[in-house]
Amino acid sequence: MSAWPEVAGPSPATEPALAALIEQLRHGHRDAVRAVLLYGSCLRSGDLFDGLVDLYLIVDSYRDAYGLGWLALANRLLPPNVFYAQCEVDGRTLRSKVTVVSLEDFRRGCSRYWFQAYLWGRFSQPVRIVYARDDDATVAVTDAFRRAAATLLGRALPALPASGSLATLWEQALALSYGTELRTERPGRARELVLAARPFYEAVTRLVAAELPHGLELRGSGERCRYRASVAPASRRLAPITWGLRRAQGKSLSVARLVKALFTFTGGLDYIAWKLERHSGERIEVPPRVRRHPLLFSWGFFWRLYRRGIFR
Repeated sequence: MSAWPEVAGPSPATEPALAALIEQLRHGHRDAVRAVLLYGSCLRSGDLFDGLVDLYLIVDSYRDAYGLGWLALANRLLPPNVFYAQCEVDGRTLRSKVTVVSLEDFRRGCSRYWFQAYLWGRFSQPVRIVYARDDDATVAVTDAFRRAAATLLGRALPALPASGSLATLWEQALALSYGTELRTERPGRARELVLAARPFYEAVTRLVAAELPHGLELRGSGERCRYRASVAPASRRLAPITWGLRRAQGKSLSVARLVKALFTFTGGLDYIAWKLERHSGERIEVPPRVRRHPLLFSWGFFWRLYRRGIFR
């Protein structure tokens, strides 16, 4: 099997604050962490101190990570759990959003056996393994990355043109994935991501093309790389229905995860407001009654934001 494309970026070897944070997270999760993944805007920019660092903790199991209690149950019923963590080194504070998922859920969520795009959409994109317990953990995680890319392309191709540029294929595939969640990014975000990592997406496509249920041929390379897919008519007729179901289900689950994060994420409401303001450019005020009783009033709060167009 060909190696997964290496993604450049910060590492514990070059960033003492990241190394310290990883050690803190490992200890805080009872040494059940098998791997730590870095993705998102801080990976792309290379600046870990610009906003919140997005980290995924892949754990042995929720019971191993939390012991008995409601956190393990919440993570199992509606994965993943999201937390806030920070670490100060040499007078600088590294702030992070930490997402926890078991290796079992991660592997299944990156595969064709998971209907929702939440995991296979994310981990088709550039991601860096910044900690792995051993070689087996590295192999398991990179295998999940490969499954994620194959699942995204396999599910997206029936909904996309039969041929075109490879960059457009990935742009549209990621846009379909984004459409299954409540997103705040401006239109065109998927295109920016693809153009910023074109060699990565070309390498990934060549790696998984033979695994796809639809014939996929690539011609040329770089900016001239184009694709042609052979998709059965029945699959094309079914694609709008399945993606419509993913959008309906995924947006509902996004709201549920936001509400759950209010109880696991320190300053969760303020973080959500900050993130929405950062992406939408609009001021977000959290009503006092939502702060006092988030479980009761946050649903209406999020619905009003959706009606304003803050979410899509």
